[in-house]
Formats: sequence, C-alpha cells, structure tokens
Amino acid sequence: MATLYLVGTPIGNMSDITYRAVETLQQADLIACEDTRVTKKLCNHFDIETPLKSYHDHNKEQETDSLIETLMQGNDVALVSDAGLPLISDPGYELVVAARAQDIPVATIPGPNAGLTALMASGLPSFTYTFLGFLPRKAKDKHAILAERMYEASTLIIYESPYRVKDTLNTIAEIDDTRRITIARELTKKFEQVTTAAVTDLMEQLEQAIPLKGEFVILIEGAAPQVDTAWFETMTISEHVEYYIENDELKPKKAIKAVAEDRHMKTGDVYDIYHGVR
Repeated sequence: MATLYLVGTPIGNMSDITYRAVETLQQADLIACEDTRVTKKLCNHFDIETPLKSYHDHNKEQETDSLIETLMQGNDVALVSDAGLPLISDPGYELVVAARAQDIPVATIPGPNAGLTALMASGLPSFTYTFLGFLPRKAKDKHAILAERMYEASTLIIYESPYRVKDTLNTIAEIDDTRRITIARELTKKFEQVTTAAVTDLMEQLEQAIPLKGEFVILIEGAAPQVDTAWFETMTISEHVEYYIENDELKPKKAIKAVAEDRHMKTGDVYDIYHGVR
C-alpha cells in the first residue's frame, strides 16, 4: 500500500537535510508542499525531479481528498512545509487524519525545528516547554493568551513575523516587564542571532542590534513557582526554626538555613535571632 511521508526540511541551511529525507523525496510519486516555488529550490539543489503539488491553508479542504485518492491508487505522497517540520504551525493535520481513516500508512522523516533549535541556544529552562506557534494578530486576543500562559512554569515558544515582533514584546512587557525572553532570528543561516535578556532590554535593541528581518522565534521564560508562605506567616522566626527541628527532624543549622530560604533572609540574620544575639 502507498505511504504518506511527513518530511522535515531545512529551516535555513540546506546542509541540515537528512539523507533519508532526500531519498524519500526522490522516490515519492508526488510532493505536496505549501509553496511550489520554495520547494522547487530545494528540489533543484538536491536533484529531486518528483512532481510538486500545492497544498496550503487556502486549498487544503479541496486538495486533501485529491491527495487521499492519489494514495489510494498506490502512489506515495511526501508532505513538506516551506521550512522545518510539516504540521507544526503548518498545514497537514487534516491530511494525516484522513489518511489514518483510510488505514493509509503514515511515516515521519524527522528534521530541523525552529522552536527547539532556538530553545537549545537560549539559555532558558528547557525541561518543560509549551509551543504556542503563531499568536493571534488582534492585540486583545494576543494579550489574553499571553496573560494566561505567562503564569505557567513552562518556557513558551512563539513564532512571529518581523512586522509584529515589536507589538508582541510590548504585550509581554505589559504583563511582566522583568521577564527574561529570547529572540532568535535567521536560525542556521549566516546571520543567525540568538539574544536572551529582560524583555525591556531587548525592546531597546530592536531595529538596531536586532534587525527586524527574517523569521523570528520568541521564547518566554516560565513563571517562577509560587511559594506558599501562609503556613509560617504567624510564626516568629524562632518558632519557624523550631518547627523544622521538631517536625522535619532537621539539625538546628539546617533548620536555620531552611527558614532563611523561606523568608528570603540571610542565614546569619536568622542564626542571630534564633540564638538571641539580637
């Protein structure tokens, strides 16, 4: 039976394509792509002569049925986006659903991803992250999503047009002007730029140190975890130390250190208060 191949393509540097991706594109009977002009350049570079067919947001409803028919006739179809992984903020979801409904095999050919490439180089926490893709264009809708998501303890990954980067940074600053963010542009290309700083600092660098050219990835550092302070607010510092000694069986030295961390105090100050030095 024919197979639908989901093929990752370079996000900038042509050398990032895999051998398997080139081989798959050469052997497929048809390549479905967002913009035939963009994919044609890729094909020319790697001597891929497979026919191309346009498949994008504006024609996917009509073309999904056509591509499923092509697959049902025994022809392999490779789906690519203009850059990176298909389906990730790009068309393809409906095609995969339709293929699976017909028991057509779906195979993935991994490749580069702009969001994860930026995350690796950002210096922001990468153990937990949330991919938001492109934000709404309307300011009110954009603010609503960020206001909700920026209070999660997860690094946020956003794709943005160079024409809207400034507005997006303004919205981030309205919610939290101390938050660290990363701006990444021209990833894997000659003028790749990845800059991490407080959002207000990066706003000052836009258009000069950070040109508004190319595709952008914006990363927002997750919110710091909220510490529950209610349980010790009515205690004196000495009572707080005694609590750790009696309930958690900590030695006085470690109990004093724990209290200092809870109250954002210097350990020496807690020590002096507990031992009656002051």
